[in-house]
Amino acid sequence: MLCFNLPILILGFFYLGRWKFLLRTGYVVFIYNLGVDILAPYLDKPITEDLLLIALFGGVIGGFANGLIYRGSASAGGTSVLSRILQLRTGIPTSQLYLVLDGSIIVTQGLVFGWDKSLYAMIMLFVWGLALDYVLEGPSVVRTATIVTHKPVEVATSIISEFGSGVTQWQGQGMYSGGSYSILFCAVNRADMPRMREIIEKHDPEAFMVIGHAHQRIGGSLRRKPGEKPLSEAALPKILEATPEEAISRVTAG
Repeated sequence: MLCFNLPILILGFFYLGRWKFLLRTGYVVFIYNLGVDILAPYLDKPITEDLLLIALFGGVIGGFANGLIYRGSASAGGTSVLSRILQLRTGIPTSQLYLVLDGSIIVTQGLVFGWDKSLYAMIMLFVWGLALDYVLEGPSVVRTATIVTHKPVEVATSIISEFGSGVTQWQGQGMYSGGSYSILFCAVNRADMPRMREIIEKHDPEAFMVIGHAHQRIGGSLRRKPGEKPLSEAALPKILEATPEEAISRVTAG
């Protein structure tokens, strides 16, 4: 395993952080291979004989472990290095790259050793990729909304007052109708989406809205600190009509 990893580590050296990557990945590869040699004689009997449970739990544990390794700017070697390089250069999720690269190896294994365990290995590989993406990106708990509307002040006022979420506005033009529209963008928690739809339908039933998934929101929140009164909806139109500097000072002042 160490010998096969050497050329891949050299490739990772040039694409994934040079000496920092090489030292950290070399450490992981050494510990991993040493652990396999030391523990293998003591783990000759599996915890369960159910191959499906083995595939599922092996995928979860392996995916989480590799996710932590990636977050430490290292790699477990092998195809994980190739997956990481391709993920950074193409933007394709790591779980999909794992299915392609390791999946081709498992198909070859099926041709040589039989298909039963290879199919279980494909299940493990799929779960592995999901767990790895979860560790790297976190749960998708934030929703982004892009709203095309004729009533931006009413919609934005209600969103800010209801959710304490900042709203960004810019002007757009319909390429088919030729009309001018206001485009609003904001991010809210996943649980707030039903109420968000109600607000938009109330103020502008003809509005066009696209909901997207996001893993994290940094900033853009106008929520008050514990004990402070919420933003007054009556005062929000003045904030929306102000310059950015005036709006920030008004929100800060309450």
